[in-house]
Amino acid sequence: MPLSPAMDEETARAEVYGLLAQLYYAAPDVALLEALRVAATQAPAAGGVLEEPWQQFVGVARAMSASEVAAEFDALFGGLGKPEVYLYGSHYLSGFLNERPLAKLRGDLAALGLARHDAMSESEDHVAYVCEVMRYLIAGDDGAVCHLGGQSRFFSMHLQPWLPQLCEQIATHPKARLYRALAAFTQAFVAVEAQGFDLLDR
Repeated sequence: MPLSPAMDEETARAEVYGLLAQLYYAAPDVALLEALRVAATQAPAAGGVLEEPWQQFVGVARAMSASEVAAEFDALFGGLGKPEVYLYGSHYLSGFLNERPLAKLRGDLAALGLARHDAMSESEDHVAYVCEVMRYLIAGDDGAVCHLGGQSRFFSMHLQPWLPQLCEQIATHPKARLYRALAAFTQAFVAVEAQGFDLLDR
């Protein structure tokens, strides 16, 4: 998903959430990594908050092979037993997996008319899942739930309280390289989103 300066703001937001969902769910395949390598790195307006972390991320993507990125993903998030970095909100919110935060999330998803697809092996509090829900709330066609108010509520309940902590875990991990850069971009993006929703709520 090469981000284009020509995208309108809402489309760009949805695309960012979609990209984050892809990259946190699995290591990028050769096609996605190649798309990242040729992605535009200049923001429409110079000095944008996301420009530098995006440039850093694309720069690392250009310097790594698909096999190196896959090995990094497995080292951080995969393996047998306990991963070195958890990608689940309930871990950061309660200290345990499949706890009360996941039950709350499932209830809120049901209210939005959403449910985890059987083909998805991860629980709904996986960072990729909640990012994909945000993409849907921005770009979806159901006006009853796909609006700024719904985005703000879901973000404040199910992303903002724990996603920065996940990013800190990744950024300080000695095995992280591409995902350290992705974590920095994610942190900057979440900060911009939080500011936007704060203005909306005033």
